[in-house]
Amino acid sequence: MSSLSEEEVVELEKRARSIRQQIIKMLGEAGGGHYGGSLSVVEILVALYFHILKVDPENPLWPDRDRLILSKGHACAALCPILAERGFFSRQLLSTFNKLDSPFGMHPDMHKIPGCDMSTGSLGHGLPVGVGMALAGKMDRKDFRVFVILGDGENDEGSVWEAAMSAAHYKLDNLIAIVDRNRLSLDGPTAEIMSLEPLQEKWETFGWHVQNIDGHNVKDIVRSVESIQKGKPNVILAQTVKGKGVSFMEGKYLWHARVATPEEEAQAIKQLETQTTD
Repeated sequence: MSSLSEEEVVELEKRARSIRQQIIKMLGEAGGGHYGGSLSVVEILVALYFHILKVDPENPLWPDRDRLILSKGHACAALCPILAERGFFSRQLLSTFNKLDSPFGMHPDMHKIPGCDMSTGSLGHGLPVGVGMALAGKMDRKDFRVFVILGDGENDEGSVWEAAMSAAHYKLDNLIAIVDRNRLSLDGPTAEIMSLEPLQEKWETFGWHVQNIDGHNVKDIVRSVESIQKGKPNVILAQTVKGKGVSFMEGKYLWHARVATPEEEAQAIKQLETQTTD
């Protein structure tokens, strides 16, 4: 059972629907982009930024803040509107997404985006850096936590498993990895490209505490973070749907990255505007 009240659940779900609409509009104005993986991670980011993370938008580099690494950097279109809603910068800047001289590109740049803790895009780097941040926190006797959001296809990277082994060795219980398990990569199902199963057992064998959740259920997300184990790193396998919220994008790997026609964009917005809670 999570600490969320029913009112908080409704508010987080409302925010998630709003963020999805902003993603569609932003990518439409940008001439296309990473729809599928941005839409699949929305509830995870919303729950983190609006209920879990200890951050200060007025002081983005506050030393005691929780850190969040969006290792699947191609979901930057989900991160940017959430940071704007959280107050790190003006929402008006979102209209510049992926345009010349904009701070916002298809992948996040920590030197340009307030509230972004790591520049990402090349997969497999987020968890190793997260291990370093978490270890530094332990050495400095700080109580901040480090959250790393990984794509499931990213688990193909050897550097992920080197970092997983290292995190367990150092007993980094201030490190929480969240795998966006939408089961689709750029060019097809993960099961066909590089089978990941049994994924839970692999993480457990590497010394991590593992939880399986519905990645579109904000109560599940909050409960899982509140249920982390002490003495070892934690990973949350969030079962999600690529392209979540837009019927013709859901479960379609071709929407990993592409250009939506004006008609498709209008249809997507209409669907999202008429949705209520699941």
